[in-house]
Amino acid sequence: MREDEVEGRAAPVGEHGREQLVKRAGADEAGDRLVLDQRLAVNVPGKTQQQHAERDCRRHEDERLLRSAACPHATILGVHVCALGDLLLDVIVRADGAVEPDPEGEASAETKVGAGGQSANVAAWAAALGAEAHFVGKRAADVAGELAAADLSGRKVEVHGPVVEGRNGVVVSLVDTAGGRAMFSDRGVAPELRAEELDVRWFAGCDWLHLSGYSLFRRPIEEAAAKAAGAVRARGGKVSVDLSSASGIRSYGPERLLRRLELLEADAVFANEGELAALGAKPPSGTLVVKRGEKGFTVDGEEFPALSTDVVDSTGAGDALAAGYLVGGPATAAEAAARCVAKLGTMP
Repeated sequence: MREDEVEGRAAPVGEHGREQLVKRAGADEAGDRLVLDQRLAVNVPGKTQQQHAERDCRRHEDERLLRSAACPHATILGVHVCALGDLLLDVIVRADGAVEPDPEGEASAETKVGAGGQSANVAAWAAALGAEAHFVGKRAADVAGELAAADLSGRKVEVHGPVVEGRNGVVVSLVDTAGGRAMFSDRGVAPELRAEELDVRWFAGCDWLHLSGYSLFRRPIEEAAAKAAGAVRARGGKVSVDLSSASGIRSYGPERLLRRLELLEADAVFANEGELAALGAKPPSGTLVVKRGEKGFTVDGEEFPALSTDVVDSTGAGDALAAGYLVGGPATAAEAAARCVAKLGTMP
């Protein structure tokens, strides 16, 4: 259902403006239900106070991202996020102590294996936050590729792209007890995605196309990313880019990447402070979201603090933040990042 079908008009989402419907979900007791249809009907037997809260939510049409305690489970209904990039097998090892070389020692650890890769992470978090999510990328027809695709599909993400002979990408993360990490990545066949292998129907209805910086650093995937961006823009969608890697930026060339960003006309750019320093200049277009770890993040200079939580593993927090921002703005971004760091692994 389109947002202009609700009471005949649409309203922006605060100062960071996304026009979306809001669906209230997660009632406290079994059988309690909140349903959004053409009139945002409420059906909460025996809960007069909660009915009043829902009416309050409807009054705030100019603030679709609901922040009040009366509406704690607001999610965006109708956002469609497509992410293009790498689908990797993510192997996470959380050591019981410090991660140090010791040829004679053997330390115990907790491990987790599943789908990974920056764009795959964003798609999974978007789906977990209530959006329709699609992933587009090349993967291999090996065990790693099959496991990663099955895991991502199981998270309600539609997976598209060619499946070829070869080696699927794998990323290994070593995490210590303080939540710090070291990563080792093999991208496999992912950078070999070609523009002619894309089907524009994969991007139909896409509100946001999210591109990882890794999809811009190598050919032929960078041409595929450009084609996808053109297809989404032609249908009225927006494009976001994550700069992904300071070392990747330096290898690709900062000036070259700035020209690529200018051609993409990104509507939102995500980066950490190291990546911005490597770029050497402000991105030429779009809202700039700077990820600052435990200090939170900024949106065009406006500061948003990180939510307080016990950090288990910081891996993937920036991807969760990006997905949250695309789906519901800064508040949802902060919530998603906090959820991510409170557990082991990059996925929801």
